[in-house]
Parts: sequence; C-alpha cells; structure tokens
Amino acid sequence: MATRKLRVITLLFAGATALLSAGCNASRPATPAEAAAPPSAPESQQIAEAVLGRQAEVIANGDLARNGAEQLLVVNRYDPARGGKAQPADASVIFVTRAVIVEKDAGKWTEVLRCDEHLKNTRGYLGGAPAAPVTGWQLGVDRDTPQGLELRFSPAVAGGESSASNKDAGGRTISIRWNTKAKRYQSLDQSHKGFLGEVPTLETPQSILK
Repeated sequence: MATRKLRVITLLFAGATALLSAGCNASRPATPAEAAAPPSAPESQQIAEAVLGRQAEVIANGDLARNGAEQLLVVNRYDPARGGKAQPADASVIFVTRAVIVEKDAGKWTEVLRCDEHLKNTRGYLGGAPAAPVTGWQLGVDRDTPQGLELRFSPAVAGGESSASNKDAGGRTISIRWNTKAKRYQSLDQSHKGFLGEVPTLETPQSILK
C-alpha cells in the first residue's frame, strides 16, 4: 500500500474583508438575525473541523513538541461504554477512531502525524505499529514528559464490538514522541530511549477464505 501524502491545511482569514464590511455598514443597525448570530469558532476549532470534520475535538494545543511551533492535537472520540466496555480508570486515556497533530508554519497548518487505521507521519508508516488495519484506538496523552508531548496508542475496539483486525494487532502499545534530530514524530523502541524509523509500505497477510 503506497503511503499517501498528508494534507496541508490552510486556513484563509477573512478579517480584512470583515473590517471593510463593518466600516461600510457602521451606520446601519444590526438586524435581529445578525444580533442573534453565534460568534465565529476560534481558529483552533476551525482547523480541527477542517482536518477531522464537525465531530473533531482539540484536546491539546501549544508548543506540544517543544520545538517552538504551535501544534494542535485533534481527535474523533468515541464512547466504548455503548458496547458495554468500561472507561479506563486513567482520566488521561480516551478512545478515538482518528487523531491528528497539525503544526503551524508560516501561517499554514500542516499535518505532522495521523492516526486512522494506521499510524503515520510525513515520511511513512511508523515503525512497530500494527500492519493490520485498526478500527479504534485507546489513546493515552502525557504532556509533562521532559521531552514534551508523548502519545500512547493501543488497538481498541470501536463501539465495544469484536474486531478481527484489532485482535490481529496484538494489543501492543505504541509510544510516540517528537524526535528532535529527525524533526518529526516517531515511535519509540522497546527501551523507550531510541526511535524507530518509518516504512513506506505495509505488508499484511492475505486473507484465507474458508
């Protein structure tokens, strides 16, 4: 499977247009509909929805990688309790179907990490991650490590239903941090001190029909 390039999300501001319009209409009183209109969503939420849709949620923002750049951690969360599965005791752990980290550079927001059925960065699929597609993830978030944000992804079951692909993933936990030398998010090795490289493609066992 060829790795597709991660999208570059550009937020186009209409501030200048809004100011000009406000100046032209300063003498005109606001209509009831205009007065009742909700305020515009903040930039972070606009970016989140551009990346993961209207159900997107920003759960961390700021200099997450401690590289001097503003980043957002955006997720699509789901509730496993609907399938009879209890929530984890650790409040920092959530269940997600998708997660993305975007970084602001020269006014543009760019994806630097994506979790959907697979874990990948701008170079490819993360080393040590499951080759089989995963339909849901248990995500642990730690912002207080000396190296900055650390993410822990474990294959879970979306909606509490059994999933062969998630079972094939082996239930392993993949820890991810920003690699200051490589200047990108990568998965950590078993020692939790070194980083694993990316692979351009994933090879999955062919299904055997019975």
